[in-house]
Amino acid sequence: MKIGYVRVSTKEQNTARQEELMKSLGVDRVYIDKMSGRDTERPFLQEMMNFVREGDSVVVESISRFARNTKDLLELTEELNNKHVQFISQKENIDTNTPAGKFMLTIFGAVAELEREYIRQRQKEGIEIAKQQKKYKGRPAKQLDTFDEIYQQWKSGNITATFASMQLNISRSTFYRKVTAYEADNKPIDF
Repeated sequence: MKIGYVRVSTKEQNTARQEELMKSLGVDRVYIDKMSGRDTERPFLQEMMNFVREGDSVVVESISRFARNTKDLLELTEELNNKHVQFISQKENIDTNTPAGKFMLTIFGAVAELEREYIRQRQKEGIEIAKQQKKYKGRPAKQLDTFDEIYQQWKSGNITATFASMQLNISRSTFYRKVTAYEADNKPIDF
């Protein structure tokens, strides 16, 4: 059986391109995760790993969709190998049924991990330069259009801070920071 695995990093991202690839390859069943690939605790990845049987093939668009670091990639493919399941990555043209495919899998996994580390390092360096030049603004503040109304309900004791933060879709600590800033901005002026 041909089994496809599709992953995008967020719920907002589209899986259509990867799903079309799976259709064109004649995949029988597709598992889709919409979450970061930082670790292997992805529900549909785990479900797929439990489902596969000897003689099956797992097909992915690229190794970066399957695993984000070499260690995870090698552990996952070893688990597949122990079940006598073939791993195929279309983009890198890797097939673990061959010795060359196994070797290339290790090389591509290491290169992909190295590139992600370079990207993180360049991003960190860019942020530091922007901070030095006073150009870094950080992540934009979340717009809380109903904060005034919810603040008044909380202040009058009608709702708890937990409920207020849930209504605003922010953490309790963020709610308290917003309250502190709000109260500092709205102090009455003494004459």
